[in-house]
Amino acid sequence: MLSEVTLDQLAAAQADGALVVDVREPSEYQSGHVPSAVSIPLGVLPVRAGELPKEAPVYVICQSGGRSYQAAEWLDRAGYDARSVAGGTGGWLQTGRPVVSGT
Repeated sequence: MLSEVTLDQLAAAQADGALVVDVREPSEYQSGHVPSAVSIPLGVLPVRAGELPKEAPVYVICQSGGRSYQAAEWLDRAGYDARSVAGGTGGWLQTGRPVVSGT
């Protein structure tokens, strides 16, 4: 069953070393992303999903939550423990959390 998490839940999971996948386009990712997030754009996720672990939760983030929910649904159907981050990177920024720019 697909899970949606809050920004606070993501921050706690990230502090424990959770995998965060950013499904935005490369230019969006480069302009600012959650620290340690891995860039796998939504359009290539089906091709690159094999890079992700099935034995641990995968936190999926985009700009506001729409693309991440779509990606998490796909991953969930493919057997991953996917969690969509409600509020996305935009919400992350609005709450004053740090972002990293570049690749």
